[in-house]
Amino acid sequence: MCYIFFVSDEKKEKVLHTRVPAVLERELKDLAKNLRLPVSRVVRTILEDAVTTVDRIGKRANTELTGVASLFAEEGAASPSPSPSPPSVSHPLKNVIGYQALRLVRDGECALSGERLPRGSDAYLAIRSDGAPGVLLSPDCLPMSARQALGLDTPTSQNTKEEE
Repeated sequence: MCYIFFVSDEKKEKVLHTRVPAVLERELKDLAKNLRLPVSRVVRTILEDAVTTVDRIGKRANTELTGVASLFAEEGAASPSPSPSPPSVSHPLKNVIGYQALRLVRDGECALSGERLPRGSDAYLAIRSDGAPGVLLSPDCLPMSARQALGLDTPTSQNTKEEE
């Protein structure tokens, strides 16, 4: 019997050293101990999540800014014409009048970020007033105004006032 092994000279993971305040070090060590994981794994997971979140926020902000800019450009370029033509939907959220929460029964894709939305995940259907087909949105890509209207981003101070 013959075994063939392929060995790569390049390490897939690199070591990164950083200085942290003593309080943060203690909190990370306590968290790692409670989770029964190495501190390095906890730190790596936190950093990966932070980078992913920042990337999603950047994409979301870019998409919203592009949409707003295109709406302003279309309004500025609009001129009265004798025969009105049906509006073209250039941005996925143009003419949206509401959002419907739903649980997917098949895989989908977010119209803004392109994120894969697996079957069974929560998503939102953007419903348009012009009769154009709705588009799927991941919860992360739901506009802030819609999140507030649906009660997804309510500050805790408001909740405590309502409970009193």
